[in-house]
Amino acid sequence: MQFVSTRGHTAPTPIDAALVAGLAPDGGLYVPGSIPTVDFSAPDPRLSVTALRTLAPYFVDSALSGRLARICADAFSFEAPLRPLAGAGDHVLELFHGPTAAFKDYAARFLARALEGLRDPAAPPTTIVVATSGDTGAAVASAFHRRPGFRVVILYPDGMVSPRQAHGLGCWGDNVEAFRVDGSFDDCQRLAKQALADEALRARVPLGSANSISLGRLLPQAAYYAHAASHFHAVHGRLLHVIVPTGNLGNASAAFVARTMGAPVGEIRLACNANDTLPRYFAGGDYAPAATRATLANAMDVGAPSNFERLRHWHADDAALRAAFVAEAVDDATIREVVRDAPQRHGIVACPHTATALKLLQDLRAAGDTRDWAVVATAHPAKFEGIVEPLVGHVVEPPPALAECLARPAHARALAADYDALRAILVPAAGG
Repeated sequence: MQFVSTRGHTAPTPIDAALVAGLAPDGGLYVPGSIPTVDFSAPDPRLSVTALRTLAPYFVDSALSGRLARICADAFSFEAPLRPLAGAGDHVLELFHGPTAAFKDYAARFLARALEGLRDPAAPPTTIVVATSGDTGAAVASAFHRRPGFRVVILYPDGMVSPRQAHGLGCWGDNVEAFRVDGSFDDCQRLAKQALADEALRARVPLGSANSISLGRLLPQAAYYAHAASHFHAVHGRLLHVIVPTGNLGNASAAFVARTMGAPVGEIRLACNANDTLPRYFAGGDYAPAATRATLANAMDVGAPSNFERLRHWHADDAALRAAFVAEAVDDATIREVVRDAPQRHGIVACPHTATALKLLQDLRAAGDTRDWAVVATAHPAKFEGIVEPLVGHVVEPPPALAECLARPAHARALAADYDALRAILVPAAGG
């Protein structure tokens, strides 16, 4: 299988080269030349087996094909349970049971193991540049921490992530460095893309990406949607519709990939915070990226979602894309209200991101929708204790892996939102 750029100016590329490059040479995002169909009608109880079934068609020609089962077993060693909520037909897909208590743990672990398998042990270290709006950086740091042959440079917007998220970004040390960027997530993403597209820099420093622009992030995330939907369909004989909290659109794009591959995923709705680039577009407006606004659901504070390029590539035109998705914005006041009421109304404590999806679910039920819906719980509420605990009226204990991270000291260096400043940090990895 070959992979192509969303911008159409890069030759078809094998999976291994696309994984290592991260970003296509023309600045676009890699996508499969065609999305394969897989039979999900007889689901296995193990998420790792579903992941292998989902990913195998993409890796037929890969040097990793013989090790793919082991990589999936390691990356998907914790489950993604689909649990019922208090309302009839209401479910939650819990994706926060990994080492950093966020959905990004699955794909970050897969990508780390894949890149390790593709790396020449005699080659100089690869620097993984990752922009994060809160959760990606910690997942990538955990996945690559102390992994020989890799250096990780994390860029996050200073003051725009929760205190526990910031701690989770800076508590690793060794081969992981965290930088507090004086700007927004979009600034961090711009800097990371500039570095990956800088041919002169890449000639001196082997670079890789672990953001959702990477195929190694996109494709593995399709697995938990295929797993949840196929098991639900096997039991109930009905499609599972999903509401995905979204910022950079990677997780929602993965749900689209799972559905296109044949998983019994129904409608995909996009829950956004006050950064309403997507809701404005899907309501019929022009696609007009805007300056990022800080919100309670900070991991979704994205004004220019990179993966929009992928969704546009997969649809014939704007009309077809708008017909395929619904996106709605949820403001901070509503997020607070939903978090406060979620224990009694839904039977769960929700993080601010999950709360945006719960709001869309509530609106669907109020409008008379009786279909089976799953809200995607993208992070554990304990990562946002300063927001959640005052609203629910009690302490939210962090899961053991998160508690372990919080017990370690953390440090991050300040960085201007300036490409020359980032380049100066990256060049020493090549020895000056």
